Amino acid sequence: MSLQFHRAVEHMDVWSASSDGFSFAISFESRTGTGFHGSPGYVASWRPLYETRGAIKISGSPFETFGEAEEACNRMLEHLRAE
Repeated sequence: MSLQFHRAVEHMDVWSASSDGFSFAISFESRTGTGFHGSPGYVASWRPLYETRGAIKISGSPFETFGEAEEACNRMLEHLRAE
C-alpha cells in the first residue's frame, strides 16, 4: 500500500504521510522566494513516528519531481518494514 501524502502546512510546499510507525515528509526547496531554501527540488525525509529523533533525509534528495520523492518514500517504507 502506498503512502497517502497530504499538505501539512497551509501556503507552503510541505506534505506529510505516516504508516507503520514511521512519518514521512516532502518539502520543496528553492534558492530564492518564500519557503525552504536549499538546492532546488523536492526533499524527502523520514523519522520514527513515536520518537523525538530528528528527520533523516532520504538518499537522492532533492528530487526533480514530487512523484520521484513520493516513490523514494514508498521504497524507504518497504525497506523499514523489512528490518
